[in-house]
Amino acid sequence: MGPTEFVRRSLPAIGADLERLGHDLSPTTIARLLRDQDCSLRVNRKRFTGPDHPDRDRQSRNIDERIAIFEGLGQPIIGVDSKKKELVGNFKNAGAAWLREPEEVNVYDFLSDAECRATPYGICDVLSGRGHVCVGTSADTPAFAVEAIGSWWARHGSERYRGADELLILADGGGSNGHRPRLWKARLQERIADRYGLHVTVCHYPTGASKWNPVEHRLFGPVSINWAGQPLRSLEAMLGWARGTEVGGAGVTASLDRAEYPTKVKVPAAVMERLDRERHEVCPDWNDTISPRQPQVLH
Repeated sequence: MGPTEFVRRSLPAIGADLERLGHDLSPTTIARLLRDQDCSLRVNRKRFTGPDHPDRDRQSRNIDERIAIFEGLGQPIIGVDSKKKELVGNFKNAGAAWLREPEEVNVYDFLSDAECRATPYGICDVLSGRGHVCVGTSADTPAFAVEAIGSWWARHGSERYRGADELLILADGGGSNGHRPRLWKARLQERIADRYGLHVTVCHYPTGASKWNPVEHRLFGPVSINWAGQPLRSLEAMLGWARGTEVGGAGVTASLDRAEYPTKVKVPAAVMERLDRERHEVCPDWNDTISPRQPQVLH
């Protein structure tokens, strides 16, 4: 077998090859002939998610059932996740925008030239359709994720759902709000359940199903479109573009978290034993409820 060659032929290059074979065709004609053969320039299509987890369908049905229960009771439901980190500074932001002249940005994306590397953490309120983005300047940790949820509840959720005593969180199976980190569970107990008197139920999406999380298409999708092609030159600009996005008939709310969140924080087994945490019968690794250990102290 001879050596394999990988080439990408432009229309002029195809024309030159055809001319050497005695066929004089213009790039326009070549393009028409290719279209007649149902050929066009195409990008790769992300389609394969890898092997399905054996409990994928079971968990998906469980999440749908849990959403229906909470919706019927009028109890709050939120989809949460962190978006990819963004360099804050005069850097290129993917996408295009309607402008008279292109924005001039740095040639290289050096962290040393950035104000910081920011992490947008999104919270999609499923029942109202509204969204909130908390922009953090430290590491994307379970502690940061829980603080973002607590900030949303204190500013918006508690007002929108007066008298609620339960909260359903829909989260991915991995990352800062994944089903494995002990710190995620411990902080939910301390900062949400105990602090606000809420019974917090968490359902994690199975592997390869994170795109079903409402935060992805109801919040991050519109936000990404709104700031596409716009350099995020400052944290204020980043917050402004987020707030300028409309979802659920209202503008997205946004907040800034400058706190430092250390990584690799270990939670002792003794702390985990003191959690008021009940694993569900259905897919217990992906579903649990954390209940308050004390009367509600904050509203």
